[in-house]
Amino acid sequence: MAIASLRSVCMRTAVLLIAAAALAVPVSAQQPQPYMMPPKPIADLVDAPLTPTVSLSPDQQWMLLMQQPGLPPIEEVAAPELRLAGLRINPRTNGPSRAGYYTSLTFKRIADGTERPITGLPATPRINSVSWSPDGSRIAFAVTYSDRVELWTAALADAKAAPMASMAMNAAYGGTYDWASDSKTIIALAIPANRGAAPPEMSIPTGPVIQQNLGKKAPARTYQDLLKNQADEAIFTHYATSQIVRLTIGGQPIPLGAPGIFSQATPSPDGKYILVEIVHPPFSYTVPVDRFPRRVEVWDMNGVSVHSLGDFPLADQVPMTFASVRTGPRDYGWRADAAATLYWAEALDGGDAGVAADKRDQLFMLAAPFKSKPTPLATLGLRFGNVQWGNDNLALVSERWWKTRRQHVLLARPGSPSSKPRLLLDYSSEDRYNDPGSAMMRPTDRGTYVLLTGGGGNSIYLSGAGASSEGDRPFIDQFDLKSAKAKRLFRSESPVYERPVRLLDPGKGILLTTRESVSEPPNYYIRNLGGGAPSQITKFPHPVPQLASVQKELIRYKRDDGVDLTATLYLPAGYKPADGPLPMLMWAYPQEFKSADAAGQVTDSPYRFVRIGAHSPLLWLVYGYAVLDNPTMPIVGEGEAEPNDTYVKQLVASAQAAVDEVVRRGVADRDKIAIGGHSYGAFMTANLLAHSDIFRLGIARSGAYNRTLTPFGFQSEERTLWQAPDTYAAMSPFMFADKINEPILLIHGAADNNSGTFPLQSERFYDALKGHGATARFVLLPAESHGYRARESVMHMLYEMTDWLERYVKNAGPRTATGGGAGTGAGGK
Repeated sequence: MAIASLRSVCMRTAVLLIAAAALAVPVSAQQPQPYMMPPKPIADLVDAPLTPTVSLSPDQQWMLLMQQPGLPPIEEVAAPELRLAGLRINPRTNGPSRAGYYTSLTFKRIADGTERPITGLPATPRINSVSWSPDGSRIAFAVTYSDRVELWTAALADAKAAPMASMAMNAAYGGTYDWASDSKTIIALAIPANRGAAPPEMSIPTGPVIQQNLGKKAPARTYQDLLKNQADEAIFTHYATSQIVRLTIGGQPIPLGAPGIFSQATPSPDGKYILVEIVHPPFSYTVPVDRFPRRVEVWDMNGVSVHSLGDFPLADQVPMTFASVRTGPRDYGWRADAAATLYWAEALDGGDAGVAADKRDQLFMLAAPFKSKPTPLATLGLRFGNVQWGNDNLALVSERWWKTRRQHVLLARPGSPSSKPRLLLDYSSEDRYNDPGSAMMRPTDRGTYVLLTGGGGNSIYLSGAGASSEGDRPFIDQFDLKSAKAKRLFRSESPVYERPVRLLDPGKGILLTTRESVSEPPNYYIRNLGGGAPSQITKFPHPVPQLASVQKELIRYKRDDGVDLTATLYLPAGYKPADGPLPMLMWAYPQEFKSADAAGQVTDSPYRFVRIGAHSPLLWLVYGYAVLDNPTMPIVGEGEAEPNDTYVKQLVASAQAAVDEVVRRGVADRDKIAIGGHSYGAFMTANLLAHSDIFRLGIARSGAYNRTLTPFGFQSEERTLWQAPDTYAAMSPFMFADKINEPILLIHGAADNNSGTFPLQSERFYDALKGHGATARFVLLPAESHGYRARESVMHMLYEMTDWLERYVKNAGPRTATGGGAGTGAGGK
């Protein structure tokens, strides 16, 4: 890059940042506004009851139906919250502050549909962390009260729930509990006895907060909720410290070892050992808890350490290049098919994906009693992804490489570790059409999951989305491990979308699926692969029958550079071509690709049920709008080219192509189309308004608009601001706030904890827009994070969006000269 160009970019960046700081001074106080409600047809969709979540028992004979409540009230979302080390903790409960929950549980027998509602629950239960015992005889779950979290169980035999022990759990960090293989014992994290009061927050400083770096590179992405001082460290330690306990059904908790900050305490498959990961100081003010120092040990079931994997330092010097990792052992766990064998990966390239290396990772094993040297299982040319265990002759090791998007699956033989793993699958993570699918698993009597095999152990079963030019058509293949050939056993057929859930009996070809259509909600079915009609197990009703007749179509069109694009077009119930064009809301999210062919692949199914969530653009189908959902906005950089170097050009071209297509179809009025998106989609929205005059309105929720505030990379951009200053500046709509002459509605959660999208992004962007006379509105939702949860917040968000859609799209007059010509595209500015 030329020195003059670099200086120009840096000077422009500095000037705009200084201008933004000046604009941040308040001009006048704003009058408080109460929460508002959207029109009733939209509010009714949001308040519709949710379909239960389903969990299948290990013996595959029973389902657990878990009922979700509606949106929580603002009182719940705005409850006290500690934001420490990347965690969000409710100090009253010592649990997570924003966890979802269930309100009722019901056992349902698959064979005959018999239901057993679970009784004995608290009056208004808040249930989460639900899991089956390995033998399927009961479930365990956490119940959150106003001042604590308790562990409960319910037996399948009588469906009666009861607390497992009079003990407060520590659900703030590290998981709440795990079953041991005997189905009677649970290893759990509890609040230490006699813990005492929480340390006070810092009120009067005792000195400055100092950080220093002595010549070592320690880059970090833009993290939220970090520790800030010693008082934060003390408070974090207080709430994150747990006591590991051993519980048995009907028994009292037995403390194991000393209290600590445990990120995991996982029993071995044979129930004789516990894999323990202990976080300890020195803590960091620049990275979250998952980068803190940690000691990894194996304990016996009495809490005595019998082996140490090591004590690993603070991981604040991991290179920024994607696929870089910390040095030393990582990704450790238990072999699912063995009694008590550890596995882990170690980097062979210093953890730096930016250096050239033939070998990247090595996978190791170590069996109890952990006295021998670790056994290498696989040496990998790419970065380790995961391992799926089968038996001594079968393990699938996945490796991947971000830069090339390559994915490999290797066949390893744990019982013969000296034999070289064989490449089984080689594909691109971007190429959905040729994705071979994922290996199907089966439960074991020890509570683990291992590979499901057939043909005397010589084949596995693969299940996938089945992406094709016709849309997604989920499938099951039987994959021969010797020939590496697949035989198709099942494929979803139009006009329904049917997804495999579990191959219950491979020998008899009995398959559990979910089946849905555009107008029929997903329900569970039993299917015989040998033929015949499937048998329906659940009969969940349509949650919003007023949308049963909505029209849905998967459409295809091309960008001006020949890249294929797709979108899902929704039209209101009863719409006819004679009704003419409608006002339209487009809702999108860009994605980077290394291949134009992959970028043009279809990403949806025309036969999926029309789902309406509380944040969905489809809500406006009941208010006279057409909706174009997920019009693809691919940003392609083939070969050595970086996708984001031509981000704006490709983004505007994709948007223009989408508008041209819906106008050609006669379903939308070119002068009455809004564009919107959430997070990176909000960033997209602001860029489209800054660099084109295609749209009448932009709706940007929880976005980032100034890339100089995320200088060590963002989204799929792994270069830093100093490596690609021109790209960072060109992609930042903040730098072009003076060019935005269409109305823009900014919405943001005041407690956004997503990396890079802190509320300051919207605050400064609004100040810049206001300073240049733009038509803009900024709505800051109290207590909300990156996604909005409280009913009051969601309803108000929909009120604001409806108000501006009605004002600036549906009832908008002709475009003015300052608003740009209709559909002028990139040349409009």
